[in-house]
Amino acid sequence: MTEPADIRGLLTDAAGELEAAEAKTELLAELTERRRLLGLVRPLVLKPIGRVWRLGVLLLDRDGTAYATGEITRATETGRPTFQSPGAEQRRSYRALALRSGLPQGEAVNFNARSIDLDPEALHASAGPIVLRDDKPFVRWSHSLGGEMSLPLDAYLRDRVDLLAHPPEGA
Repeated sequence: MTEPADIRGLLTDAAGELEAAEAKTELLAELTERRRLLGLVRPLVLKPIGRVWRLGVLLLDRDGTAYATGEITRATETGRPTFQSPGAEQRRSYRALALRSGLPQGEAVNFNARSIDLDPEALHASAGPIVLRDDKPFVRWSHSLGGEMSLPLDAYLRDRVDLLAHPPEGA
């Protein structure tokens, strides 16, 4: 039976390899309400809470904590509204939020990411990216045409860590 320590070991080993390779990290932030000022409600901000490596459907921090990927934006100028689609306008508002939060220009920002509970019971019932099947950890990386695409956690991490630690030329 796979124990949480086994999964945690795979994640901390992956974090160690990425740290040693000085792989590129991204900002992990949380949406927070700012304190009222003179009774006025102030807009939400993205508050930095750490750095993570993006491994496809997973985010991984230096301690080996895994997160289910949530939203991502980049702190860049937003340009003019285009009103082409609600999705485009939502992405534009996220970019504006990142700049308004004082994040560095060009910074990739991950938010609404949920930490993954590594308890075996939770992973058996999980709808998230890490799941236990026959007591072996798998990563669900795609749902297509009603089917599920997944890989064993160790193979998924090996592939993603190698790609991030040794990016293809020009990436």
